[in-house]
Amino acid sequence: MIHVQNLTKRYGQRTVVDGLTFTVPSGTVTGFLGPNGAGKSTTMRMMLGLTRPDAGAVRIDGHAYPELRYPARHVGALLETSVPHRSLTAAHHLLWLAQSNRIPRRRVAEVLETVGLTGAARRRVGTFSLGMGQRLGLAAALLGDPPVLVLDEPVNGLDAEGIRWLRELLRSMAAEGRTVLVSSHLMTEMSLVADHLIVIDRGRLLAETGMADFIRRHGRTYVRVRTPEPMRLNSILERKGASLRPAADGSLEIDGMPAAEINRLAAADGLALEELSTHTASLEDTFLELTGNQEDPTHV
Repeated sequence: MIHVQNLTKRYGQRTVVDGLTFTVPSGTVTGFLGPNGAGKSTTMRMMLGLTRPDAGAVRIDGHAYPELRYPARHVGALLETSVPHRSLTAAHHLLWLAQSNRIPRRRVAEVLETVGLTGAARRRVGTFSLGMGQRLGLAAALLGDPPVLVLDEPVNGLDAEGIRWLRELLRSMAAEGRTVLVSSHLMTEMSLVADHLIVIDRGRLLAETGMADFIRRHGRTYVRVRTPEPMRLNSILERKGASLRPAADGSLEIDGMPAAEINRLAAADGLALEELSTHTASLEDTFLELTGNQEDPTHV
C-alpha cells in the first residue's frame, strides 16, 4: 500500500500540496484525478523522493522511497519528466537500470516483449516516436516486477491499440494484488480502468472513494423528456416539486423525480411524451461538477 500522511509542499507563498492524507490500496487500480495545477505531479514526485515535502510523509509498504536499497524492485514509476538518454538503445537503457537494481538481465528481453518493443531493442531512444518512448518508460517501470506502480499520464502518445493494451495490463497487475496508482486527464479511459479514485484540487483532498460511489455521491442523475407541449409539462411537474431545465436540443432535463412518476403524471393529464429516459452523469461530468464548485479565495 501507499500511505500519504499530511503531505505539504510550498513554493514561496504558493501552497501546491496542502495537508494531503490518503491511502492507495493494493489489489485495485486507483485513479489520481485533479485539474491542471491541482498538485498531482508534485505529490507523485514526493512519493518517489524527487521532491522534498515541507511537512508530512509518504510510506510505501512501510518505507520511504529513499530508504529502498533497490527501488525498481519495489516501485515501478513513470513520470512525464522521465526521459532516457537519447543516444542509448532501448536494451542498453533497460540494462543499466537492471544492473543498478540487481535485476536479472533476462528481464530486459521480457519487458521489451511485454510492451511490444522487441523489434526495436537495438534502436537508439532518440529515434523513437512519442508512443514508443512511452512504451519504453512502461518497460522500465515493469523491469523489477514491482508490487507497486506509480504512473503519471501513462497513455500519453499511445494509439488506441496501445491504450487498450495498457488498460488490460493495469487491470491484470491489480488482480495479482499489486498497488497501481494512475494519474490521467482522460476521464473516459479512467472510468474504464480505475476502481478507486483519489480526487484533489488546489492541493487538497476532495474525494477518496470507489468509482461507483464517487459518481453516486457527487454526480447528477436526471430524466430527459421530449414533448410537443414543454410549457404544459413544466407546469405539471413544478407543482409536484420537480426541477426542470431546458436542454440545448429542445428537450427538458428533470431533477428530483423518477421517470415512472413523470410518465404517470403526464398520462393522467393526457400529455404525450416523445422521449423519456434516465441519465447518470459520467465520470467526466461528475469530476467537472465537483472541481468546478470548489472556491477558496484564501488559497494561493
